[in-house]
Amino acid sequence: MSTRSLAELICPAPLPVTDTILLGHGSGGKLSAELLRDVFLPSLRNPVLARLDDQAIVDINGQRIAFTTDSFVVKPLFFPGGDIGSLAVHGTINDLAMGGAIPLFLSAAFIIEEGFAVDNLRRIVASMHQAAAAAEVQVITGDTKVVEKGKGDGIFINTTGIGIVPDGIELSANRAQPGDKVILSGSVGEHGIAILAQREGLEFETTIQSDSAALHTLVREMLAVTHEIRCMRDPTRGGVSSTLNEIAQQSQVGIELEERSIPVREEVRGACEMLGLDPLYVANEGKLVAIVTPESAQNLLQAIRKHPLGADAQIIGTVKQEHAGLVTMRTPLGTTRIVDMLAGDQLPRIC
Repeated sequence: MSTRSLAELICPAPLPVTDTILLGHGSGGKLSAELLRDVFLPSLRNPVLARLDDQAIVDINGQRIAFTTDSFVVKPLFFPGGDIGSLAVHGTINDLAMGGAIPLFLSAAFIIEEGFAVDNLRRIVASMHQAAAAAEVQVITGDTKVVEKGKGDGIFINTTGIGIVPDGIELSANRAQPGDKVILSGSVGEHGIAILAQREGLEFETTIQSDSAALHTLVREMLAVTHEIRCMRDPTRGGVSSTLNEIAQQSQVGIELEERSIPVREEVRGACEMLGLDPLYVANEGKLVAIVTPESAQNLLQAIRKHPLGADAQIIGTVKQEHAGLVTMRTPLGTTRIVDMLAGDQLPRIC
């Protein structure tokens, strides 16, 4: 089947034509990509930004510096496995780590709604400190603003991270090549389902905990095994689907997944089936996807599985020359379906 004929099988949800911002514009899916393409890039485009990676890597006097920024608006603020404070630290460290950087310093800016409990603020700041200390990074600067009651939603946090990229490491979403293997570091969907369950008061037989974690030590072990890694991404908003679609489009390759190889915990699978969600589209905060050369895939997989954050890692797919820009998946029945990028946002406010 040709790329054209396969693409014609896609029946996406219609994108709304709007002059205002929707929740879906923050989903990491098609609406986010549209906002980036139509609003931000025309005015701000430059060679570094045009790479559209999770971090910017710039050379300063011969030293490669990784720089990233992120904002966190998760609701609820506290959830099984973490809170907005630890999540902000982990998410920013992970964006640096996906570029192969050693994270060093963070900033933290708080937008607080009038009336927010000081005890909750103390709890969030203490959680940030614990997460940063565990990751051996420092929060070295920040800012605080307060908005009138009813003009915010408790607290929002913006973080910036800086790290150093060692020599010999070149990672970017435009480097995937046919024959490469796709490695996923563990089971998917835990963070998004944990947030949704807490927000909506859903009860399952087993409490589903967020997988929020700092991935830089896992990345360090991976790079100690091989530099034959083309690209790494942490599949947060939009899940594994959006992440792989971005890579396929930026590298102009096809990616074929094997559904039976994708690890999903039974409690997450059951929750997704009950709620009508696909685990591939649900956010993660402690997993990574790596595109690696076929020769290095098995050795790298074994190294990942030795790390506490990678025990359930699997090779879940292969990069193909056919169907450039598309992600497809072979089901256990032997059929193939297209794994498209989300049009809108099935789970807003999850990070």
